[in-house]
Amino acid sequence: MTADSYVELGRGRIEYRWIGPRQSGLPVLVFLHEGLGCVALWKDFPDRMAEATGLPALVYSRIGYGGSSPCALPRPLTYMHEEGEAVLPELLAAFGIQRHILIGHSDGASISLIYAGAADRPGLQGVAVMAPHSFCEEVSVASIRAADQAFATGDLRARLAKYHGDNVDCAFHGWCDGWLNPDFMRWNIEGYVDRITVPVLVIQGEDDEYGTAAQVDSIARRVAGAETLMLPRCGHSPQRDQPEATLAAIAGFVRRLTA
Repeated sequence: MTADSYVELGRGRIEYRWIGPRQSGLPVLVFLHEGLGCVALWKDFPDRMAEATGLPALVYSRIGYGGSSPCALPRPLTYMHEEGEAVLPELLAAFGIQRHILIGHSDGASISLIYAGAADRPGLQGVAVMAPHSFCEEVSVASIRAADQAFATGDLRARLAKYHGDNVDCAFHGWCDGWLNPDFMRWNIEGYVDRITVPVLVIQGEDDEYGTAAQVDSIARRVAGAETLMLPRCGHSPQRDQPEATLAAIAGFVRRLTA
């Protein structure tokens, strides 16, 4: 699924897809992609979620990804903080979105948690996160080192270029180089998670190669009433590895929020 529209923000052009009715008063599902993702890499998962919940959805590519404007490299180690505290609020305001539910994966999940915990967010009804990180683990760094090697010597660059085009180096190095910076081992957003007051659903694969169950446990301890789901035979991408179970879990969560 490719984006067919663009919106200009202060930092540049953002590509997006809007699914379903506009200006209906319904809550909007807002999808935040992973560290190597974009609109197109979500495939039809947002469409299926919109259909299952009866809600409109906004899917967008962050600066440096897909058809959005390129980013400056190297990204600061606070790039996820900037996305959650500044860019996402600006994007929601540009669309006039009031009631909203965030659905984030990996880096997008962490950005969702930062957004939810950074300030009072009128209109935010809940956050569903897949494979979130609230602190850096060695297993994450080891897997990213392997990705760095695949990008340099394998076919990963060519595969990503199909989705990111001229942004392929922004997308990869903006993500990889930050996580591989030794200072990133001190990266931690648990203080933001402590301040989240809306309902949270956390989904993680039991075989996630980028994080352990400690990520889920940390969020569950810090957010009162947080729901958690560990999926068997599932790696870092629940929406691709276990799409039916992931769709059912998030759709059920959304229905409870909007009942």
